[in-house]
Amino acid sequence: MNRFGKKKNGFLKYISNKLVFLVFLALFIVFLYGISTLNSTTKEKQLESLETAVNRSIVQCYAVEGTYPPSLDYLETHYGLIYDKDEFFVDYISIGANLMPDVVVLEKNNMNQQDVSLAD
Repeated sequence: MNRFGKKKNGFLKYISNKLVFLVFLALFIVFLYGISTLNSTTKEKQLESLETAVNRSIVQCYAVEGTYPPSLDYLETHYGLIYDKDEFFVDYISIGANLMPDVVVLEKNNMNQQDVSLAD
């Protein structure tokens, strides 16, 4: 009788070990998904913050000097605009001294993916 009891306990132990492993694996996958979602949300917030900072610097320059800044470098030098040039691309097109420049802020990682999809 002891032999049958041991096999039963061994089988239950085997199943419980597998169940613990599967639960741990599921929690790990949920954790990785949460981190990736958090990362993408953070990038979106950084992009919005950079757009706001560039536009505020442009308006501040116009209010102080009476003309819009001629370039993005001018904003960086005179108005302290700082951003991560490895992560973001800022397209700054000055139209004239009395016309607000066109500004487009893009994330460089997304630009590379869009370029690849356009090449196909």
